[in-house]
Amino acid sequence: MATRKITLYLDIVSPFAYIAFHVLRKSAAFSRCDITYVPIFLGGLMNMCSNTPPIQVKNKASWINKERIRWAKRCSVPIAEKTPDGFPTPTLSVQRALCAVSKRHPAHFAQTIEELYQSYWVEGNARIGQPEGFLPVLEKVLGTEVAHEVLKASNQQDTKNLLSANTGQAFKAGAFGLPWFECTNSHGETECFWGIDRLSHVADFLGLEQSWDKGFKAMM
Repeated sequence: MATRKITLYLDIVSPFAYIAFHVLRKSAAFSRCDITYVPIFLGGLMNMCSNTPPIQVKNKASWINKERIRWAKRCSVPIAEKTPDGFPTPTLSVQRALCAVSKRHPAHFAQTIEELYQSYWVEGNARIGQPEGFLPVLEKVLGTEVAHEVLKASNQQDTKNLLSANTGQAFKAGAFGLPWFECTNSHGETECFWGIDRLSHVADFLGLEQSWDKGFKAMM
């Protein structure tokens, strides 16, 4: 039997990608899966798809804000009631920094994502997209010296190319928004899923137990 695999494409600006990340990290249902986190630039993906940002759609912005709070509560994910000031913040710089961490310090990659999400979606760090906002988070996880090395690396061409390649990879996989899940089950079959409300479909496709989890029940 093949190993169950999940690739989660994410951007710090997406609250639903944050919820998905938190559930994959914390839920026992996914503990048997090989999970890969891939930072992309959501703005770039939206442009590739000629997709209108949800916040620009009349009535949808307020609806999305209600939905993110509902799903966070259902899935026991900490999140602030108020969106960060200036949402959605441009995240090109912080996503490049994540790419640099993924290449140079993979052992700390998931923790870095977790702390950045915590800073933005729980603590309301409105400057998360800029070095003055995300560098203190990197220092917390990696230490001051390494964090500054990562910041320098994030401006190098190979890191910029990696973020572009990751975004292109998501687009090629069919993504048009986040969270986007690319999953391979124990039979070696691969399917993709979009949206936090499809997480139970992800678990079902992978053959995972989910009946005990109230968050999963809410998705059914």
